[in-house]
Amino acid sequence: MSLVRSIATVSGFTLLSRLLGFCRDILIAGMLGAGGMADAFFVAFKFPNLFRRLFGEGAFSAAFIPLLAGDIEKRGMEAAREFAARAMSMLVLITGFLVAIIEIIMPWAMYVFAPGFAQDPEKFALAVELSRITFPYLAFISAVALMSGVLNTLHRYAAAAGAPIILNICLIAALLGLTPMTETPAHALAWGVAAAGVAQFICLVIACKRAGFAIKWQMPRVDDRVKLLGKRMIPGMIGAGVYQLNLLIDTMLASLVSDGAVSWLYYADRVQQLPLGVIGIAIGTALLPTLSRQLQGADPKTAMYSQNRGIEIALLLTLPAAVALGVMGLPVINVLFERGAFGAEETRMTGLALIVFAFGLPASVLVKVLAPGFFAREDTKTPIRIGISCMILNIVLIIALMPWFGHLGIAAATSVSVWVNAGSLGFLLHRRGDLVFDARLVRRLPRILLASVLMGAALWFAIDVFWDNDALSVMRITIMTACVIGGLMIYGLSAQLLGATNLSELKATFKRGKAPRTQ
Repeated sequence: MSLVRSIATVSGFTLLSRLLGFCRDILIAGMLGAGGMADAFFVAFKFPNLFRRLFGEGAFSAAFIPLLAGDIEKRGMEAAREFAARAMSMLVLITGFLVAIIEIIMPWAMYVFAPGFAQDPEKFALAVELSRITFPYLAFISAVALMSGVLNTLHRYAAAAGAPIILNICLIAALLGLTPMTETPAHALAWGVAAAGVAQFICLVIACKRAGFAIKWQMPRVDDRVKLLGKRMIPGMIGAGVYQLNLLIDTMLASLVSDGAVSWLYYADRVQQLPLGVIGIAIGTALLPTLSRQLQGADPKTAMYSQNRGIEIALLLTLPAAVALGVMGLPVINVLFERGAFGAEETRMTGLALIVFAFGLPASVLVKVLAPGFFAREDTKTPIRIGISCMILNIVLIIALMPWFGHLGIAAATSVSVWVNAGSLGFLLHRRGDLVFDARLVRRLPRILLASVLMGAALWFAIDVFWDNDALSVMRITIMTACVIGGLMIYGLSAQLLGATNLSELKATFKRGKAPRTQ
């Protein structure tokens, strides 16, 4: 399967998951709004969700997939199964112990993750209660991350990419079905998170068996391979997960800003997670096993080609998305969330945060694309150094900007720090000779940018002329739909005419199983 087809597979399932996620968030916004109850649930959700993103999209995959790919290429499938089984047993043991400890110390942990909640005892108690319900999700999703890594290494992307769909289905079902039977809608959502972990685990077990790679349980035992996995995983947790850790820091400090600030940032981030997930995570997920197996097979030229195409595809899809969100931030939030408990002020505050987040969106995607260049070469130390530096920069910028700009200062600090992260990763890869832009990428990047600017100008004009916040909901949805479709058409036509992409070449890439020679 070619890289582009692999990316398309992951993107398709991720897109479905994100769309269901929007349905989920629309329901949450209507029933919980953006006040204290919503803030408490979002913090409780971030506890296990942070680890899900670190394990599933970052540290564990970064350390596990290259080792597993090496076993498959050099030691055979049976050795790979044995390594996966030992890794699974240790992972379940460690995460189970962590869950037990955090459950006990949850009130103290909440002082760290949301210190501002301490000023409101009722809100603080609710956040602790909800977090205790959601946190066991971590143990199940860690096992899901391992099985996803196995399937991705085997180039079977569908089941792993589809697992988040189960989470959104469980949350929607819980919100609609359990709310009448629980104390608050937030409690229903928390139980939905816990149920989703079990459901995802069962589905991935079945998928691995169907792939002929059943992972048999065994007593935890540490050997040299498991020690190496742990050694590489610890720095990767910070290096690959710096974006998620930045969001966690944002949440901690946002709890000090005002009631609702956590929710404003959450809803804004959820919107930008659509292109970030569909593009960045999809490319990173497909690129890491591809690069790992190419490098294990001593094929650095093809690996370099794959890295260039990953960057090209990422920017081809991300730059227009960032421009569109920057231009239409307020109308997008208005259409998606302004109903029920989510009013005009919530729309304004969330929309402004989305505009600021949009500036950092291309960099967030590039981090996902560039990080596999290190991980595939079994280097997790460099990303951790960059990650720590960027986290420190993020905190410093938040402290400097938050007193003046509130939650927008937090969003701005995150966007700046993620650009520094992406730039540093790219610079170091280039200096090592592991990333050299080919002629095709150099030629197309400015054309992609120009096509995005042309689309942005057209969207700006359309919003200025046709948008009305006070219009009927049907009319606002119609205008937004027309803007999205029109923007896509303008960008696609501009990109084709300017030479930013080539449709016939893209179709050919889908059909080929190896990299074309076109420069």
